[in-house]
Amino acid sequence: MVKEQNGLVMTNDECIGCNKCISVCPAITANNAVVEDGKAKILVDGDKCVACGACFDVCKHKAREFCDDTEQFFDALKKGEKISVLWAPAFAANYPNEYRQILGGLKKLGVNRIISVSFGADITTWGYIKYITENNFTGGISQPCPAIVNYIEHYIPELIPKLVPVQSPMMCAAIYAKKYLGITDKLAFVSPCIAKKSEISDPKNHGYISYNVTFDHLAKYARKNNIKAEPAKDEIEYGLGSIYPMPGGLKENVYWFCGDDVFIRQIEGEKHAYEFLEDYKTRVEGNKPLPFMVDALNCAKGCIYGTGVEEEKTKTDDVLYELQKIKESSKRRSRTSAWARNATPEQRLKNLNKQFAKLDLKDFIREYTDKSHGCVVRMPSNAEINGIFKDMAKDTQLKQNIDCGACGYSGCREMAIAIFNGCNVKENCVHYVKDLAEFEKERIQEISEEMELKNSEIAQKGQRISDMVSEANGEFNTLNDSIGEMIKGNSVNAEESTNISAAMTDVLNFCDRLKESFETINQLLVQLGGNNENIAKVAQKTNLLSLNASIEAARAGEVGKGFAVVAQEIKNLSDVSRGAADDSDKNKEQISAAMEKLTEDSRKLIEIVDTVNAKIINLTASTEEISASAAVVGDVAKELQRKFDDINEMQKS
Repeated sequence: MVKEQNGLVMTNDECIGCNKCISVCPAITANNAVVEDGKAKILVDGDKCVACGACFDVCKHKAREFCDDTEQFFDALKKGEKISVLWAPAFAANYPNEYRQILGGLKKLGVNRIISVSFGADITTWGYIKYITENNFTGGISQPCPAIVNYIEHYIPELIPKLVPVQSPMMCAAIYAKKYLGITDKLAFVSPCIAKKSEISDPKNHGYISYNVTFDHLAKYARKNNIKAEPAKDEIEYGLGSIYPMPGGLKENVYWFCGDDVFIRQIEGEKHAYEFLEDYKTRVEGNKPLPFMVDALNCAKGCIYGTGVEEEKTKTDDVLYELQKIKESSKRRSRTSAWARNATPEQRLKNLNKQFAKLDLKDFIREYTDKSHGCVVRMPSNAEINGIFKDMAKDTQLKQNIDCGACGYSGCREMAIAIFNGCNVKENCVHYVKDLAEFEKERIQEISEEMELKNSEIAQKGQRISDMVSEANGEFNTLNDSIGEMIKGNSVNAEESTNISAAMTDVLNFCDRLKESFETINQLLVQLGGNNENIAKVAQKTNLLSLNASIEAARAGEVGKGFAVVAQEIKNLSDVSRGAADDSDKNKEQISAAMEKLTEDSRKLIEIVDTVNAKIINLTASTEEISASAAVVGDVAKELQRKFDDINEMQKS
């Protein structure tokens, strides 16, 4: 978005920085070359722009716009503000079939009085001739064109004393309406000119006019809003003032009253007019002969093709033919009129002075202001110029005088002056950019050669890398195979460990059952010990019984011999039972000792089996972890191999 600008003419977003506007602008510092959002643009400095409109004619990108008071004028009408309209005679020439209906439409919207500025032009002609002849003011520059006045006030203040101090047709009409017709309304000027706004706003013109409404904006607004009504009529009769908008219109008016023996210098066109003024300053300062007056207009085809006129109107001569009709109509008057064709110049001038005898020339005198402060171009010294040239890499006379004009200025020196005044930059010089591009091209060539050499070295290194990659690929293949075998072996080991762990669990269960059997045998041995004790007790009693039997047999004598044999046998049985019980006790003790040893060994075996089983479980877990880690290593190895393959492919390409 183009940043805010403060003048009547503005750059919009269509600008591409082509510099054509600079090439036609009469003010070297009125255009500022900038870069916004990466795009080159030429912005307008409103304090230095004279609103000549030359940039509109040359710009093919529609990158320039202007502002006037059309919107404000219609807003004021809607609010009921009392307004009367002054309209330029060029309006009738540009819109011969529409202008009266548009003016009628304005009246319908509330406009009070509608007055042609042609009448004001007649007053201007009267005032010029009267002032020049009474004050011997030869060589004066006409001032109906505000762009010409702006240029002199801003850039050639030395010529301000040569500006004819009589108001323009617009201001003469406004002063007449206010002072002689007593109109108290605000005044709006229907205008062919952008620069008229600066004349209207000049404090020395006392705010007689409030709105500058250009043909362009008014016509578009009228069509859009259907501003048409019963045709309006001229309120004041006018004469040859109607041809002021033509090139040489003022000159022809003066010839009409003074004859063509007087020398009037006629100047039109932006380039020609401002070059003439620069030369005219030298002529005035040198006290060289000057013309009766200078009729100077900014626009090459006069005000009828002014800066505020629709573009399509400027493409044919139709407007000139319409104005010629108005001119001929003005000359078909009675002999007593100031505009009579058959009268002599002296008679016409006499009639003109009679017509405006009641006017006071002092009411129509204009003052000017020196506005050159901050506008006059600062001229750098030769050392400063050379410093700028050095910065632009213009280190030879040839480079300093290329004068191609691509920057918009007439030559390299003018470009350097613009840079010195801060309104342009060295990057806007195509040859600086070209030389910079050549330097960069050479630098890139050097870098390219260095890169080529480095690429060769890289290619050699790349071949070595390729060989290393191939070798690494082989190593990775071996690694992958080894990892595969390791994963496979670990899987088998894990499976065998699981089987051993299951078998050891069976052994542990067998040991538990064996321990239980030993405990059962031990309990049986305890019972056996009890039985032996009972047998010993029985043998003891049997032995006692045998003893009693032997005693009784002895007492019985012969009769008791048989009973004695029985007693002896009982004793023998008792002895045998005691001996068996004793032997059984001895065996029981040996068996108990053996069982205790077996039980102890069984316990130790269980502990060993537990320990072995725990280690087998740990081994199984470790084997599984190793297997998982080996799988991860295998994946990493495959990824590395893939990347090496990619590197190898890149080396080949």
